[in-house]
Amino acid sequence: MEIYRISMIGHREIYGHRNLEDTLQEFFEEQLRVRDYIEFYLGRNGDFDIMAASAIKRAQRAVSRENSALILLQPYPMRNDESYSKYYDEIWYPVSDKTHPKAAITKRNRYMIENSDLLVAFVEKDRKGGAMTALKYAEKLGVDIINLAEENK
Repeated sequence: MEIYRISMIGHREIYGHRNLEDTLQEFFEEQLRVRDYIEFYLGRNGDFDIMAASAIKRAQRAVSRENSALILLQPYPMRNDESYSKYYDEIWYPVSDKTHPKAAITKRNRYMIENSDLLVAFVEKDRKGGAMTALKYAEKLGVDIINLAEENK
């Protein structure tokens, strides 16, 4: 069985993209139909992460839960991780506990990108921040990217 890995990266706040979650769900449903098994990697640091997780859950209900896992990658343990374990299939901590908390999110994002076949992003080119840094890193590594911010203009 071939495991296909899809990571999500996006802005903490997203404005004016009402159909984004539907677009994500349609895309994830198609991926679930054509892939043997998918590991969906995402954080929980903002609007895009929450939209993507919700769209994945709906796609799993519509197509199949059997050939995928929704995996929350946390930069470090958090107080509410236990409650997240009811929503996500798995919670991973890919960053060393010796990493300073301010650097942990960037390192987590790099891990996601380095271990992905595809990056689904919502990164507007005129906005700076961690999402843009992650997108540029994925471009540098040659990871396949779908940037929905560019496609939904």
